[in-house]
Formats: sequence, structure tokens, C-alpha cells
Amino acid sequence: MSGTFRALRLNKTDDGQSHEIVELTENDLMEGDVTVAVSHSTLNYKDGLALTGASPVVRVWPIVPGIDFAGVVESSNHAGFQPGDNVILNGFGVGETHFGGYAGKARVNGDWLIKRPDAISPSRAMAIGTAGYTAMLCVMALMDTPTDAGEILVTGAAGGVGSVALALLSKLGYQAVASTGRLEETDYLMGLGASRVIDRATLSEKGRPLDRENWAGVVDAVGSHTLANAIAQTKYGGTVAACGLAQGADLPATVMPFILRGVTLRGIDSVMAPLALRTRAWALLAEHLDMDKLDAMSSTAKLEDLPELGQKILAGQTRGRLIVEID
Repeated sequence: MSGTFRALRLNKTDDGQSHEIVELTENDLMEGDVTVAVSHSTLNYKDGLALTGASPVVRVWPIVPGIDFAGVVESSNHAGFQPGDNVILNGFGVGETHFGGYAGKARVNGDWLIKRPDAISPSRAMAIGTAGYTAMLCVMALMDTPTDAGEILVTGAAGGVGSVALALLSKLGYQAVASTGRLEETDYLMGLGASRVIDRATLSEKGRPLDRENWAGVVDAVGSHTLANAIAQTKYGGTVAACGLAQGADLPATVMPFILRGVTLRGIDSVMAPLALRTRAWALLAEHLDMDKLDAMSSTAKLEDLPELGQKILAGQTRGRLIVEID
């Protein structure tokens, strides 16, 4: 049908939620001052939560999920954008309270957009997505750490954040140690730049409040006991960048690493990060991310594949990054 575009829509039901592929028009979109023709989106852990209803991520019904998209501006009443601009969106509640990237078009607040770096194609921008952009924010928090200070631990290493973090840390000259529950992925992780791979079981149970100093820094997407143990094992003056809760939202730790070793715990928020920080992160991704490694960690999917893939990402059955090609 002329003037329509396909979208994945989630609906609230008595039993929870349902999904369907629908045809929408621009009249169905939510308010905003920029309309974007979406070419690509991606699948993040939060998207999996939305698609499955495993956590109350979605707060407006019905919703077009998808917290990321890349595309081209079709129309704009925003001073910063004009038709033809190549743009990226990450976060700002899109896919949660505002229609998101799993549709052929999106109408959003132009303050939520940034211009896509010329060096990154729209497909690769979504191979990066929120997970990769979050990984860059984590690495930025560690960039004051000298490369010869010791090993950097990356937890949840086979996931989206972990995979990109390994590639970035390796490119920047760090010795990155990959922690994973999937040791069969060792070759994949070493290919991304891990100097060695450890079993996540060494970190995932209750540990000592202050343990042996192993890590000059940490990128953690897991939370709970894993994060607590990582903090307890961080060297004097080291930084732990925490961005996820795949194991849990709790932090069963003590203040001892902070007051006896001067460890810094840096919370990493990608959803509401200010424009200047976002722009710098994407510029650094364009400069430092090995695009061959990005391609090696990426696969593609269609809208119809997303409900099943949402279940798989929560079960830890996906690896790397997944690009959603929007028709």
C-alpha cells in the first residue's frame, strides 16, 4: 500500500502481551519534530526484555519497540536537522515510552538524534547500537588507566557490550580478559582481541569482600556477585565501569575496596547521556573500532525474527551484535 510501512507492534493483553507485524502510516506515529526513514535497527538486551515482557520496560501501549535506529531524515522542524541528513538514535525512552526503531519510519524529538559519522555505514552503526555505544562509554571511563597497568576484565564478554569492549580495548593497547559462561566461544573472543578467556563461574558466586588484586580496570555488564567480585579484585586506584544487570540488579559488596584501595565504581548510563558525550563516543567509535572485527561479531535479522531472538538474547544464546534490516 502506498504511504504505508511495516512495523513490529507490541500489544497489551490480559495474559501479558502479544506481537504482530502491522502496516502503519505517518498518522500512526507519535509526536516529534523530525521524521526519519529507518533503514536499520538492532537487538539489545533491553530490547529482549521489551519483546518478551520479562521486565516492565514498556510503559506505553501499544508500542513499536526498538531502542536504536539509523536512517535518513525525511522532514524536519528542528534547527539541527534537514532532509537528507544521516542520523542515529540511541535511547531516550524510544521503544519504551515512544515508538521506536522496529518500523520503516520514526517521528522523534530532534534533540534525541545525532548525525551519523561518515566513516560508519548505517548497517555498522546498528551493529554498534546501544550495546556498542555503551561499551565505548565504559572504555572512555577507563582511558586514564595506563595500558601497562595490568589486565582489564570484561564480563559477559560474548554479549554485545562485551564483544565491542574487547575489540576497543585491544585496539587501544590494553590486555583484555574475557569472562564468559560459554567457553566454546573462546576462539571468537580471542579473535576480537581477548588476551585470555576465563570461566564466569570464577566470579559469579559469593566471594570475599576484599580479594587478590587482579584487574587494573573492569567493564561489567553483569552486576550482582560478578560485579561485587570484580570490585573486590580491582587493583589500587582502578576503575570499574558498570553498565548492566544480566546476573541481577543487586550489589552484594562492601565499602572495603573503595576505602582501602581507592577503587572507583563508575555507573554508565547510555539512555540519557548528554549530546556532547554521545557525539564524542561515536567519534571515538569511528576512530578506534576495528570494522572488520565488528563485521565478524555481527549477524542480520528481519522484523519477523525478533520475538524469538528476544527470548534467545535473555537466555544468553546470542553472541556479538545483531543488525535488524528494516524493509
